[in-house]
Amino acid sequence: MDIGIALPTMCRGYDRAATVDWCRLAEQGPFSSISCGERMTFHNPDMWITMAAAAALTERLRIFINLSVLPAHPTALVAKQVATMDVLSGGRVTLGVGVGGREHDYRSLESSFDRRHVRLDEGVADLRSLWAGEPPFPEADAVGPACVQPGGPPILAGALGPKAMARAAKWADGVASFSVAGDPAEIAAAAQAARQAWSAADREPPRLVGGCFYLLGEPEPGPRLREFTAEYLAVFGSATRPFAEAMPTFTTDAVNRALDGAEDAGLDEFILVPAGTSLTVLESTIELVNARG
Repeated sequence: MDIGIALPTMCRGYDRAATVDWCRLAEQGPFSSISCGERMTFHNPDMWITMAAAAALTERLRIFINLSVLPAHPTALVAKQVATMDVLSGGRVTLGVGVGGREHDYRSLESSFDRRHVRLDEGVADLRSLWAGEPPFPEADAVGPACVQPGGPPILAGALGPKAMARAAKWADGVASFSVAGDPAEIAAAAQAARQAWSAADREPPRLVGGCFYLLGEPEPGPRLREFTAEYLAVFGSATRPFAEAMPTFTTDAVNRALDGAEDAGLDEFILVPAGTSLTVLESTIELVNARG
């Protein structure tokens, strides 16, 4: 199983130095990909610009957009952004797409929250049409540049429930799931649900990617991880606080349990999403991954 690393863009204090230092050190390390996610009404930097910087700062790592809330954006704009990133990276982009769970992000983009699942299905079809060179409307020119990867980058679905999985099985190359606390049972259940959905759609088994929050290499990692998780989930209300207070993935044993669970579930890749910006976090993660062999 490959192990990817996310940039700590959701952490307070993320800056230029973190971008440069994390990309350069991760490029040398044992990771398969570098990634970050999208939120609008939060303190994080823009995902697209950050991932473009990562594409320029690396040569080997897969550039994983994890993930774009596709229905909140004009599809042609996303098609151009992804194609441009594919060119900048020399064909290393993987695109994750989903509907997201935060209506505030849609509202801030002046986009409707309605019919978002249908709009996701339609948006993916439009992306592939645009990457194939089809114009967005009859009298228009094509939306360029041409992707380096024939047909465009692989598309993974950020699907959770059975309905979302069934829809994604019609158009996605795989699934990008997430277990906030790195729970092995939750990871295994998501993998099984994806395999069943792809089998029901009479398709080859999907690429399976998972992930979790964690923190290593900083003082008082438990309280820091729990506060990070609480802040990230605050948009969903105070009921998420007890969950944040129970976050376990701040020791090497706990992170290894999550990775072992992902490996046992047959995942192709697992993304570690850090709760701290210090380079010691990345150094500790490299040490852990190397120790796994």
